[in-house]
Amino acid sequence: MNPVVVIPARMASTRLPGKPLADIHGRPMIAWMVDLAKAAKAGPVLVAACEEEVAEAVLKAGGNVTLTDPDLPSGSDRVHAALEAFDPAGRYDVAVNLQGDMPTMRAEDVAKAVAALRDGADIATLVSPSNEAADRDNPNVVKAVRAADGRCLYFTRAAAPHGDGPIERHVGVYVYRRDALARFVAAPPSPLEQREKLEQLRALEMGMIIRADSIADFPKGVDSPPDLEAARAVLAKR
Repeated sequence: MNPVVVIPARMASTRLPGKPLADIHGRPMIAWMVDLAKAAKAGPVLVAACEEEVAEAVLKAGGNVTLTDPDLPSGSDRVHAALEAFDPAGRYDVAVNLQGDMPTMRAEDVAKAVAALRDGADIATLVSPSNEAADRDNPNVVKAVRAADGRCLYFTRAAAPHGDGPIERHVGVYVYRRDALARFVAAPPSPLEQREKLEQLRALEMGMIIRADSIADFPKGVDSPPDLEAARAVLAKR
């Protein structure tokens, strides 16, 4: 495999406007994400930005950047567009879609997600177990349901699977084989995707194989001012 890490980033966040440039200990969040991606040593780091000010912050942090159409419907679409512009010759056959708002994620877990792309999988991702009722019942905590071999059977906002035992929280990083990413973004949103508001369900409905490995930490994304304060607290200890 010859992977490249692509970080989609845009300023138009509903709950935290200007999120990529949010200050964390004197540096914008996107700079922390570039450092994280570099530390994973999973290939060159490319940011799919929508605004010039984000691009400037990325270049200052030592990352590569491509400006993408702000009207693209999803992060996956931005990753695909940026990769096609960055590497039209197709040298990189794996794209790591690393969310731009997960600065508390550990570099070794990004590398673990890349390693999970095996055994014929089209896409790899990560999960983190939880026994907390607050996680089980929270629709904003996406649950993954996996087979014993790590193959993902479903993703849902509901409490699943039923019965005793932990749930597995989905960690929002995706590792795509490049041809799978191209097929994914070319397909229309699927019925289950639209119902659950989870784009990974499109891949499952298309018959793609998603494989997930488990990690101990759950790197919560930064979606609100309280999330930003929590991230600052975590990173102050590293």
